[in-house]
Amino acid sequence: MPLVMAWVRESGTEEELIGGVTKFWRQFQAPSRGEFYPNPIRNKTSSIDVNAVRVSVAVMQPLISRPEDLTPTTPWSSTKWAWTSEEALVDHRTQARLCAAALLPFKDRQPDWDGFAAALRWQYAAAERYGVELVPVLNADTGYIFDLDDAMYAEVLRRFRAAFPGRKFIAGVTARGAAQDTVFKAERYRALIDIVQSHENCEVMIMTSQGLNSLDPERRRDGYYQIAEWLIRPGIVHALEPSFVPWATPYEPWLLHQLAIHPKFVGGKISTLDEPHFLYWAAMCKDLKLDFAPHSGDDYGIATAIKAGLPLLIGASSSAAPLICAAKDMWLEDGVPGKKFPTGTGRFDTRVYKVFECFQSLEDQVFRLNGQHSAAAYKHSTAHVLHELGILAAPEAHPACSDLRGADEGARMREALLRPRRVAKRLDIPGF
Repeated sequence: MPLVMAWVRESGTEEELIGGVTKFWRQFQAPSRGEFYPNPIRNKTSSIDVNAVRVSVAVMQPLISRPEDLTPTTPWSSTKWAWTSEEALVDHRTQARLCAAALLPFKDRQPDWDGFAAALRWQYAAAERYGVELVPVLNADTGYIFDLDDAMYAEVLRRFRAAFPGRKFIAGVTARGAAQDTVFKAERYRALIDIVQSHENCEVMIMTSQGLNSLDPERRRDGYYQIAEWLIRPGIVHALEPSFVPWATPYEPWLLHQLAIHPKFVGGKISTLDEPHFLYWAAMCKDLKLDFAPHSGDDYGIATAIKAGLPLLIGASSSAAPLICAAKDMWLEDGVPGKKFPTGTGRFDTRVYKVFECFQSLEDQVFRLNGQHSAAAYKHSTAHVLHELGILAAPEAHPACSDLRGADEGARMREALLRPRRVAKRLDIPGF
């Protein structure tokens, strides 16, 4: 039944006003489940001595709450999940993983393999101190996937496996050789999928591409399902807003549900700048108890996923891992198995709010937009942060990458680190 809202312009005597509104609302009472409240709110300052009761009516359709009521074109705004608050999703008991998009560093225009391993060891040390499951994400945007040929792509995975033989990784895959295609060809993803799946203990992140994103929701679903036929490792899907690339569109609720129920997709990453799609995903998946983990790719709102007890999949971990790992442990209540630093009160550590502030202040500078509203140069900023922290030998970007910061970036990142270093010192968070 539609929700009926009424605005009453008061007139007549007070008794006539109340009686008129009461009679009006009785007509729209839902017999099966509604309750009638006979005492409408009165505006005590208005006149009650005019001649008639006039009522304006607006009929609102109920919000969709069942997946079977979704269509491929249903907008999020028509669902209850788009109107779920962050506060309603708060979870102080779930330990969710941190998927850390790994930077591929450079020195003298060549990959800095020592720096690559050192940066990962820095993140692992923080994760182990705070009991966080950390999974590096290799060959995604932070790892310059769009500037790597297949040989270098495979070399990154080989180097990781040699340095960290027992560790799980996630690897990004995208369409290769599709620049001149006029129709979507799923097989363009096959080459990188095969390289990744030659390794054990890994997951495959299917990064969006222009061809895949150009499809309508049903054909887009079919494209993902076709790619999934080649998966022998767990898959993660990936969506973007047009604020990241102009042709990108986030998933409609119908499409997200269709992907979430596919047995080969264990989760998805959503990266947004303008609209809180991660909250939409979280609300739907929690409400419907889907066996699918929404991963926040929001480097501008890192704390949201921590508060909701859901995974992060972010480049920000490459520059702020110790602070993020500390915050994840601080957010947990005492008594949660694996909590490393209990407060002794049975509660969570409220100082975490200051940690949220300090790592977000850093990442807002790392991921700051340029004049074209692009944050793509965050990789160069990340290299400067790691250089300032003594982890990398040089703050270089990939030599083929044109997304660069200015000559003063070292000084800017040094300044951006002032507050995080202050908070880390006061809270005894090593690594900063």
